[in-house]
Amino acid sequence: MRSPNWLFLVLILLLAGLQYRLWVGNGSLAQVASLNQQIADQHAENEALLERNRVMDAEVLELKKGMETVEERARHELGMVKDGETLYQLAQ
Repeated sequence: MRSPNWLFLVLILLLAGLQYRLWVGNGSLAQVASLNQQIADQHAENEALLERNRVMDAEVLELKKGMETVEERARHELGMVKDGETLYQLAQ
C-alpha cells in the first residue's frame, strides 16, 4: 500500500515543478508574452524607418533629376532670390 501513495506523491511533485516552470521559470508564459511585445514594437519601428527611407529616396531622386526642388529649397531654407527679383518680408 505504500507504493501507490509514493508514486502519487512523486507525480504531484513533478506536476508542481512543471507548473512552476510554466508560470514563473525561464521560458514562462509571461516571458514569452514580453518577448512577443518586444517583437511587435520592433516591427512597428522598422516599418516607420522603412517609410522614412522611402521618403528620403524619393527626395534624393527628385534632387538628382530636377532643379525645381533645389531652387525651392534654396528659396525657403536659405532665403535666396533670383537675379532681378525683389524680396518682400512682411512683419507680423
